[in-house]
This record gives sequence, structure tokens and C-alpha cells, in this order.
Amino acid sequence: MLSKRLIRVFSLLLTLALVAAACGGDDSTDTTAGGGDGGDGEALKVAFVHVGPVADKGWSWAHDQGMKYLEANMNVETTFLESIPEGSDSQRVFEDLAAAGNDLIFGTSFGYMDPMLAAAENYPDVAFMHATGFKTGPNMGNYFGAAEEGRYLSGMAAGAATETDLIGYVAAFPIPEVLRGINAFTLGAQEVNPDAKVQVVWTSTWFDPPVEGTAAQSLLDAGADVIAMHQDSAAPGQTAEAAGAKWVGYNTDMTEFAESAWLTAAVWDWGPFYLQTAQEVAAGTWAPSAYYGNMQDGMVDIAPFGPSVSEETEALIEERKGQIIAGTFEVLPDPIVDQDGNSIPLGDIFSMSYFVEGVIGSPTG
Repeated sequence: MLSKRLIRVFSLLLTLALVAAACGGDDSTDTTAGGGDGGDGEALKVAFVHVGPVADKGWSWAHDQGMKYLEANMNVETTFLESIPEGSDSQRVFEDLAAAGNDLIFGTSFGYMDPMLAAAENYPDVAFMHATGFKTGPNMGNYFGAAEEGRYLSGMAAGAATETDLIGYVAAFPIPEVLRGINAFTLGAQEVNPDAKVQVVWTSTWFDPPVEGTAAQSLLDAGADVIAMHQDSAAPGQTAEAAGAKWVGYNTDMTEFAESAWLTAAVWDWGPFYLQTAQEVAAGTWAPSAYYGNMQDGMVDIAPFGPSVSEETEALIEERKGQIIAGTFEVLPDPIVDQDGNSIPLGDIFSMSYFVEGVIGSPTG
């Protein structure tokens, strides 16, 4: 007779095959029992669902590194699914993972929010955590971090690098997290270069290298000599390097893809948060909440600087970074000057719907 554990494994493999057939995306599993804080009992089962491939060296890769940190520091059995489309179909993915016996499920993209909330209602004994959203439930929390802090600092590098005073920004979707990142980036660029403008092109993609490379080229053709991005691929940077321009990345240190173009990037360290959450679930102390990490707690940082960033610019950025960590400098001031030159209340940054002065383009896509 098959053991319950083998039955669960076979069921999960069947689920993954069905997901691949229905969604058209690649999916993978990685099961590891690591030593550490989990103790000698049964491993906690933890699953991750990603909107892109974990080999993107961007957003999904950064979360995958967080999973590996968890595996190295706690007794866990992990599963990850990659390239799972956002939208209503993802509810079945979350429910299949819950039915397979996972104790804790992370969904790492904005468009998973409502489907995960619906799945959580059907599996009240499973802990669900959604990245970048704003909804919670009795057994679902959300988490993100102040990427705008790293964005401001990377904007300083871009503002110092541009000679045309036009920085191109390849952006994914017009949602609050992207808007506040663009706004903070622009304010950082203007701190070191008051004449700097930031022109935005929307791609409606998270990971689509050809589309993102084409968007970057359109900005270069418009006169930009620095390219920034809220995307998961390195295509904007590779396009910038081919044109002799500079590049500010996102999510991870992507120097290897366009070394001569590289300036820096806002980057993530998800591992400690994943470990803490899993430990709480294992201990029975977890409660759903909204967590927002920052530079002070280490969830957000900036990547190493590229060779063209001057020592003077590095020093200015490091000084600002210290003030952000100390809580003596706010990257988004209140009041704030909008795209039309009006001084307005900052408002709730989690529902930000406007651009600041100096941004070229529409905040609605």
C-alpha cells in the first residue's frame, strides 16, 4: 500500500502537469529538507507561485533566492511553480497546492491577489501570503517593501549620468507600486540634476524581453541616454548598452548582462522574511498581517555601482542611504508636486495614482 506521503507526492505531480497544460507556462518543483530552526519534526510544506521564470535573474529569481535561504535555515519541503499567469485561473493553482498539503503558500505577483483571497476562503487551515497587494483575510496576509527607497537612490545615479537630461523608464503596469517607484526615482534624479526629465513607456508585461527591449529602443530614439525599468528581464539594459547608453536595473544585480551600461538598481532580499514567516507558521503563532519592509530591516537595498558612477556620486548616494535608514529623510515628501506643477498632499502611497513633476507620460497607461 502506498504511504500517505507518496500519495501526496503523486497527487502534486499530477497537479503540476495539469497546471502546465492549462496555463501554457513552465513549472518546476524543488523539494528540500534542510537543517536548522525547523527542529527534528516533520518538515513544513511551503509553496511559491511566480509570474515569471525563476531564471529571469530578476523578480522571480530574487524570490527563488529567498526560498533557497529558507531551505538552508529551516526544515522545510518546498515547491515552486513558475510562469503562472495572473488572473482567475491562478485560483485553481493555489487551491491545488493547498489540497496537496502545503502549510504555507506564497503568491509573488500583484495579479494573484483576488484569486489567492478566494482560494484562502476555501482552505482556512492553510496560511496564504500575497506579495505587493493590499488585501488580507482570516488566513491571508500580504507583504512587500519600500522599493521607492532604493528607487530614489538609483535615480540619483541616473541623474548624475545623463547628458541629455532625458532618462527613459520602461514600466510594466500603471499600478501604485510602479507609480511610486517612478516618482521616487524621478525625485532622486532631480536632486543631483534639477533639469532631469523621466519619460515613461508602458509595456503591459512583467517579463517579455522582446517587448521590453523594443520599448527601451523607443526611448533611446526619443533622446534618452539612460534607461531605467520596472521589468523582470535584462532586455532594457542590453538595448541601452548596444546604443552606448547607461542603465539602471531592478530586483537584482544584473551587471553581468550589460556591464558597461550598468549604474545600479534597487534590489530585494526576501530570505529573512520567508524564514520568519515559516517559523511562525510552524510554531502556530502566525497571524495574517500587512508587512512592509524597507532599507532599515534589509529587505530593500541598492546593488553595487557600475564603473561609470563617480566616487562623488557614490558618496552622495551613500549619505542619502544612511539618512533613509536613520529615518531622517523621506524619499516621497508631503506635500508633493504633481506632474502639472500642483502642490498636493502625498496621500496614501499604496493607492498612488499620479506622476510627480518632471515625468513625461500618462500615469494611467
